Amino acid sequence: MTDTLRRVALTAVTGLGLCLTLLPAGQANAQPTTRIPCNDVAALKAAITTANTSGGTITLAPHCVYTLTQADNPDDGLPEITGNVRIHGDHTTIQRNSAESFRIFHVRQGGTLSLHSVTVRFGETTLVSSNGGGIFNDRGTLHLTDATVRSNRAGTGGGVWNQLGTLTLKNTAVRENRAAFGGGVATNGTMTMEGGTLSENTSAFWGGGLANAGKTTLNHVSVKDNDSGELGGGILTLAINNTTGPLRLDSTQVKGNIAGTDGGGILTGSNEPTTLHRSTVTRNTANGGPTAGGGIENSGRLLGLFIGTNSTSTKKENTDDSVKLTPHTVTLIKSTVVKNTPTNCAPPGSVPGCDTGGHAPPTKKP
Repeated sequence: MTDTLRRVALTAVTGLGLCLTLLPAGQANAQPTTRIPCNDVAALKAAITTANTSGGTITLAPHCVYTLTQADNPDDGLPEITGNVRIHGDHTTIQRNSAESFRIFHVRQGGTLSLHSVTVRFGETTLVSSNGGGIFNDRGTLHLTDATVRSNRAGTGGGVWNQLGTLTLKNTAVRENRAAFGGGVATNGTMTMEGGTLSENTSAFWGGGLANAGKTTLNHVSVKDNDSGELGGGILTLAINNTTGPLRLDSTQVKGNIAGTDGGGILTGSNEPTTLHRSTVTRNTANGGPTAGGGIENSGRLLGLFIGTNSTSTKKENTDDSVKLTPHTVTLIKSTVVKNTPTNCAPPGSVPGCDTGGHAPPTKKP
């Protein structure tokens, strides 16, 4: 009996020792958390460099502004993202304040950047690297949660340029950004936006809020009060470097956008399907004449944007009258297109259901 008790006790102690031995090892494998004092930019840069190699979370001071007064490298205010970098703020801002032009973040191919409760503002790209004023996601992965990208400037993608990457935005605001193309966001990768707003962005030429050439889904998003000098006040679909993809809006409102010529709310300008499900296009304006599409323009025109190796952007629109332009597929599912100026949809009949009051017949959700 005594020997049995001794064996049980020894087993229990041995097991406890094993647990005590394993616990520190498990903790050693956990991803580290680095806390950055308010506006300690040098510490932030060092933490990003470390996270590129070892991962981990960078925690910023709440309600703090981190001001970048000079670039870390020729194009970017902070070190390029090449690893798995997670930055958590609490109503925290990272901004540029410099006579020198540079964007804030640059995600390289294979890199992942996650921003939570962080505002990215006042980024401005140079003439040499002119795209992605706030963030340039170059074939990487970018997650924005409860974030804001505002008041940035660029040639393409004033707020964000998503080049063949994966872009996810959740409850995020992209607002008051400016660009020649894609005032808020330009993308030819994959983009998913859940909640949040694309608002008050401006493009000199095409796509005030969004220039889409990839696979893009907007769910419960407000696309409002954006402005373009020519085409697609709210959203423009086109080809960027010969890449195109479908656009889908779910429970999304496109409202109060203005185009200098056509497509006040949406202009479909490339050969991919566009679907609106339980969405509304209303009170948008196109200033191209009495037949312009104030809500949706679906004339079948061919639009393309080429971004060269030096980052300069060149637009191309088919103007050959001998080429027959065929409107692309725009599907309205329980969606309304109403109260747009001067017309809801153009040309007449190009968007089934639009010309009969702007409400498509009930259809099962695909």
